[in-house]
Amino acid sequence: MFPSITNPNLPKEDSPTELRCQRGMFLLFFVLLFITRDAALDFRYHDNTAMKEYLLHINTTSPEITHLHSIGRSVRGQELWVMIVGLNPRQHTLGIPEFNYVANMHGNEVVGRELLLQLIDFLVEGYHSNSSSVKRLLSSTRIHFLPSMNPDGFDDADTQCLHNQGRYNHNGVDLNRNFPDVFSDHSRQPKQQREPEVEAVMSWLRSETFVLSANLHGGALVASYPYDSNQGRVLVGGASVTPDNDVFVHLAKVYASSHSSMHHGNSCVHSNEFADGITNGYEWYPLSGGLQDYSYLHAQCLDITLEVSCCKFPAEDQLKDFWTANRPPLIAFIQQIHLGVKGRVLGSSGPLQGALVVVSDRLNRCPFTTDHNGEYYRLLLPGNYTFMVSFPGYQVAQEMLSIPSNQNGFSALNHDFLMKPSSTAPTMIYPLCGHAHQQGGGATTSPALFCILLLTLLLLDL
Repeated sequence: MFPSITNPNLPKEDSPTELRCQRGMFLLFFVLLFITRDAALDFRYHDNTAMKEYLLHINTTSPEITHLHSIGRSVRGQELWVMIVGLNPRQHTLGIPEFNYVANMHGNEVVGRELLLQLIDFLVEGYHSNSSSVKRLLSSTRIHFLPSMNPDGFDDADTQCLHNQGRYNHNGVDLNRNFPDVFSDHSRQPKQQREPEVEAVMSWLRSETFVLSANLHGGALVASYPYDSNQGRVLVGGASVTPDNDVFVHLAKVYASSHSSMHHGNSCVHSNEFADGITNGYEWYPLSGGLQDYSYLHAQCLDITLEVSCCKFPAEDQLKDFWTANRPPLIAFIQQIHLGVKGRVLGSSGPLQGALVVVSDRLNRCPFTTDHNGEYYRLLLPGNYTFMVSFPGYQVAQEMLSIPSNQNGFSALNHDFLMKPSSTAPTMIYPLCGHAHQQGGGATTSPALFCILLLTLLLLDL
């Protein structure tokens, strides 16, 4: 039997008490991680550094449902952060519509940016706590958040209710007047200097097939819908209306009626009275170069403006009340993305990009077309609609679709158009938002002549 040898260089075994202590420390560490991830966001104003840290934290702790990226930089070089929340946050999924919220375009209108941070927190917490309604929303919609389009303006803003300090970007430009004027003659209009924040959003809108969006402001309590501009168009009762006016009115009413007080229409002592808490933008006050007109006409995305606070920079102790009032309408509005119909336009070799999808009674200044996946999304209220779809080398497809009521659903009607080849079909030519865009060769036409051409093509195929 060998004698026992003790090596002083070997580590001693931990005692049972020490082992229990170590296990307890590990358990506490993981509990703290869990609590940190699920802890509710505090109700205070988060400066640009705190906002970035929060977004990075959420993205780090919930990478399976979030994706954080920058779409550009401000004049001072601050990142324009966009957080995407959904079950497949990093890329588009066929049949899943893209939604976006934009806030803090005017740097001193600050409630919107805090509402978007709270909504991100609510969705992430709801996913981790297995909320069935949140999981249904995230499984059916990819949601993009731009909490601050004007971080430089936010840095300069004061806490006054009605003053404009911080409204503009660092170059002194109102970002909601800097988008292309969609009603101008682009061949004669000199190119306006676009601010970097506006260029970033324009590029962002081109990068995704957004279907529905809203931009959040302060200084009033109302849901405003396009058009903001007019430029000689015929007015309807003082309003500059779109071909999709019925849908826009519905969208605005959904938000206002779901809000605790917006639907009253007279909550701000210094503001107008708004019937049902909604207004046509032009009828309220005309402006050109706004985001909602640009999104609708250039990006095929129905966008409205949400004025969510009478005071532009209210006290922090009011933020919880703002969240309580706006949480239901923020969620109800997202769900409206499932109105109408969606699907693909398919040819003999697969999906057709750039196919024209027209609803017969809606003469859109910028026709709705399919994306690179051949997808289209058309927000419509329940009813019967005649669709006409065209693409070079194919017969014009005409179908009557019945859009069902889908108030509590999480998917629009799904319908694909299967195109039939035709060697005799003429080339379809049409204008796109003042820029020459065509499916084949030839010269562009006016919107009215475009409809005549479409009807002619239809008759040729009968």
